Amino acid sequence: MKQKVLVLSASPRKGGNSDLLCDQFILGATEAGNQVEKIYVQDKEINFCLGCMDCQSNGGVCVQNDDMAEILDKMVRADVLVMATPIYFYNMDAQLKVVIDRVCPRYTELSNKKAYFIATSDDGRKEAMDVAVAGFRAFLSCLTNVEEAGIIYGTGVRDVGDIKGKPAMAIAYKMGMAI
Repeated sequence: MKQKVLVLSASPRKGGNSDLLCDQFILGATEAGNQVEKIYVQDKEINFCLGCMDCQSNGGVCVQNDDMAEILDKMVRADVLVMATPIYFYNMDAQLKVVIDRVCPRYTELSNKKAYFIATSDDGRKEAMDVAVAGFRAFLSCLTNVEEAGIIYGTGVRDVGDIKGKPAMAIAYKMGMAI
């Protein structure tokens, strides 16, 4: 069955290593017949959450007028969410964390989905991504019936393109194909 896949690439570098893994995932998902959209988080105006909680009393509408409302609509409509980030100081980058925080107005609508996490790190150890993976899992635990479908670890990559030829590229493609 054709799925709607939304890929959130939070890399500040288009064509960076986590972004290249997104492209491989997308290639696999597209070849499998799915409808895929990729959003470069860096290209969007997404303000920090204000913590005002007005969204909880006004029908899930955030008081801020930025690009997050459109992204959140797409997240709600998607069957599959893919979140990708480089690892900074053993955690997801700020761009992805801001997106996660801004899900607050409609987080109860993010249900019955599969979710994938893509992370890349200069560190060659998979354990260097444990904090970021824990953050992703904590986010999923706040949602209803959202299944962690896969994690792609791109280790030992720093410069743009270092991921090319690494096993993570094939893994990303295969996970995309398996949707």
